[in-house]
Amino acid sequence: MTTRSQWGSRLGFILASAGSAVGLGAIWKFPYMAGTNGGSIFLLPYIFFTVTIGLVLLMGEMCMGRAAKAGAATAFPRFAGPWVGKIGILSVLTGFLVLAFYSVVGGWTVYYTFEAIIGNGIVNDPAMMRTEFGTFASSGFAPVVSHLAFLTATAVVILFGIDKGIERVAKFLMPLLFFMMLGLIIRGLTLPGAWSGIEFLFKPDWSAFTGESLLNAMGFAFFSLSVGSGSQMNYGSYLSNKVHLPSSVTWIVFLAILSSILGGLMIMPAVFAFGLSPDAGPGLTFATMPAVFAQLPFGQGFAVMFYICLFVAALTSSISILEMSVQYLVDEWKWSRGFAVTVTTTILAALGTLCALSFGPLADVTIFGKTFFDFFDYLTSNIGMPIGVLGIALVTVYFAWPMTCKQLSLVRPVSPWFLKTYRIVGGIFAPIVIVLVTLKGLGLF
Repeated sequence: MTTRSQWGSRLGFILASAGSAVGLGAIWKFPYMAGTNGGSIFLLPYIFFTVTIGLVLLMGEMCMGRAAKAGAATAFPRFAGPWVGKIGILSVLTGFLVLAFYSVVGGWTVYYTFEAIIGNGIVNDPAMMRTEFGTFASSGFAPVVSHLAFLTATAVVILFGIDKGIERVAKFLMPLLFFMMLGLIIRGLTLPGAWSGIEFLFKPDWSAFTGESLLNAMGFAFFSLSVGSGSQMNYGSYLSNKVHLPSSVTWIVFLAILSSILGGLMIMPAVFAFGLSPDAGPGLTFATMPAVFAQLPFGQGFAVMFYICLFVAALTSSISILEMSVQYLVDEWKWSRGFAVTVTTTILAALGTLCALSFGPLADVTIFGKTFFDFFDYLTSNIGMPIGVLGIALVTVYFAWPMTCKQLSLVRPVSPWFLKTYRIVGGIFAPIVIVLVTLKGLGLF
């Protein structure tokens, strides 16, 4: 029997798991979500839901992984029986399909980084930038090549395994990401008018509060921690029994929140300083920021740094997703790591190509009225991940509560009030919120 790999250090585990959680959410999604949902009125409930429900569910996912010493496909049936256990297979499939379209967005970061390096893609007019982005995304060839390049970079890291691949890369890339983000934030804060962006993020405007922004904050809390796709459970399976789980997961949650706030600080002050609109939606990053760089001294250098940040954030998250699929084949099908990486990457290359072409040559090819990109996104975000998150809450609180208590108290005892609070949040509060977010995502209200 092959000994299961383990993290070489607690720091490596925290940084890799934080990298999985951060992803493009912090730099790409959080700023535009905050921009379209009232700034601080989105930020405050996001933080609240992350440090309550998000923290509890991430602890639960890690508990299941470490206790089973296996990923979701093994952990769910072991602790909840064969029927509920099918959620484990669904989680693995969900993560796999997430990477099919996520690698396309990762490919966009590759393309824009290359364009910034050669001095292209820095345009004064945001409308022109949006047009250029649309031209690139619909061109067919460039998005596919970028997607394949990003997927290849992910696969290379996975080939080297846990300690020599994922952990080593995380220890280098995560500090680099924070360092570059801080550099861009400092530059943005020196711009005239930047303070308006700070106020937008941190000064509550209660008149902007809506039920829509509250539900969006709930959904983003799950998205920002990468809970429910099975990747964090897989990372938990590599964790030594000598690591105190509650404190380690708290660090992961802290870094995820910090990354989102830094992402907002990196973009919003510059957006307000140049009189641009914060509610530009998903195009805020790819279409608005190049216009900001065009007006900055040494704009090309800051543009290169910015897009490298996006690439690093995307890569640390895609690594965790691909690792989950590869480890599933190694555990369940007894494949070698090299063969598993080759097969999964090849299939993802094909599926991702369909998603990349969804904005151009295959734009008219739809499944239930959605392009390949939108279909995979909808399927995973609104069905797969919510089921996985709900499964974690039910298993850790109701099906296998003794296991959860043992894992949380493995290194040192936790107080009775902590366990009671965990059970209330995970067993009552979390399921209600998950159902509400899922119903909203399905468009039922």
